[in-house]
Amino acid sequence: MVLRSVFATALVLLSAGFALVAWRAAQPPMIVTAAPAAAPPAVRTAVLVAARPLQPGTLLKDEDLQTREMEPGLVPPGAVLHSDTARAEMRGALLRRYIEAGAALDRDDVLRPRDRGFLAAVLRPSMRAIAVGVDAITGTAGLIWPGDQVDLILTQELDASTTPLARRVVGETVLTNVRVIAVDQEITQGATGTSASPTGSGPRNVARTVTLEVTTAQAERVAVAERLGRLALTVRPIDLDTTPAAPANSSVFGADVSPALSRTDAGAGTRIRVIQGSDLNEVTFR
Repeated sequence: MVLRSVFATALVLLSAGFALVAWRAAQPPMIVTAAPAAAPPAVRTAVLVAARPLQPGTLLKDEDLQTREMEPGLVPPGAVLHSDTARAEMRGALLRRYIEAGAALDRDDVLRPRDRGFLAAVLRPSMRAIAVGVDAITGTAGLIWPGDQVDLILTQELDASTTPLARRVVGETVLTNVRVIAVDQEITQGATGTSASPTGSGPRNVARTVTLEVTTAQAERVAVAERLGRLALTVRPIDLDTTPAAPANSSVFGADVSPALSRTDAGAGTRIRVIQGSDLNEVTFR
């Protein structure tokens, strides 16, 4: 009796197993779908924007600009895209209109240093621009920058036949407190001493010409001074209130710098040329 019960139970379990297998085989196959791939990050465009409110007439400096990323559809037409070349082009550009902080810089809003009419736009009313030739010495070793205030000094050598040695070389201040508006073809304000190269990298070349902002009368003085001798520039400090102005018509002669020249002339005495007919004689008075 027990054997029959066990056999019946096993038969029931076996039938249930076969039924389960048959039911699962009749089910449709399960479709496995892959998870959707993450969307790639949106492409954004870097543009140059104003780092702070900028007034019309501003000569742009590096610190006036910063980079801001925008969606391509939000970039204003004509906006200056960020690049080293674009930053170099904007350095020293003249701003034509007011720009709010964070606003994109438009190429139509600026007049770049090499654009036609830029120099005339930089000049203040009734002022003129005149270029002065300089070298590594007279140009302060290339450390003069647009925006600096300078004095202009003339050094000349007088006629040796009529001037004693002690007073043969003379220096005098021609102009005081004039503004530098250009160095060679670079017109910037507040430069950082980097470079005049397009990307702003590498050593800065020593200038050959410096353009000064002067009045009409001062321009005439500079033109005459260039014919007389050698011109040199001296940079004035920013706080001009503490800087005494150069005395008017002041001159410094060789003997003022070198006492040895005074003693040389004193020992040599005064020479006078005496012409008698075709004879030329020199007479020295001690």
